Amino acid sequence: MLALPPENHHYAYFSEKEFEKFLKSFSSFKGSIPIKLALQLLIYTFVRSGELRGARWEEFDLEKKEWRIPAERMKMKEQHIVPLSKQTIELVNVIKLISNGSKLLFPCRTDTNKPISDNTLSKAFRDQGYKGIATPHGMRATASTILNENGFAPDVIERQLAHSERNKIRAAYNHAMYLPERRKMMEWWGNYIEERINND
Repeated sequence: MLALPPENHHYAYFSEKEFEKFLKSFSSFKGSIPIKLALQLLIYTFVRSGELRGARWEEFDLEKKEWRIPAERMKMKEQHIVPLSKQTIELVNVIKLISNGSKLLFPCRTDTNKPISDNTLSKAFRDQGYKGIATPHGMRATASTILNENGFAPDVIERQLAHSERNKIRAAYNHAMYLPERRKMMEWWGNYIEERINND
């Protein structure tokens, strides 16, 4: 199966080998705990950085293992479902403990009604030594490339990336398209990341 080209080539993204090195770097992460957790959630879900930064607790249903991002927060203005792997659910529960009762998962330190800035995530990549090597948005291309190389169907990957559906009738039902396949894929992705973080 041919791999899809990475999304937005101008965003720096990891090769698989570089990605494994990046995952290992979390053991010596230089930033704050909330920013470390934000980066980890970005890796496990590969949503756009704006979708991550604006994440609200009301969007999460841990019993259903879903994060439903409302249409108004999506680039394509369509609701998006992110299936949550067991590792992601554990991570979200940790984030809950330190969110200080905010409606946001990642509130700004100076105003808990506002999310952290995009520059905060970009700076975290730079501080870890990855300036020019990878960006927060580049995590999407990294995930896409690795998932394609491991045999997941391109249509399933594209749907999880929340790319635009040209057919407007199909688009109305897009949020649940390929959902069973996407659940399996996201569980695989969670295990893939966990294995590489823990593999010494």
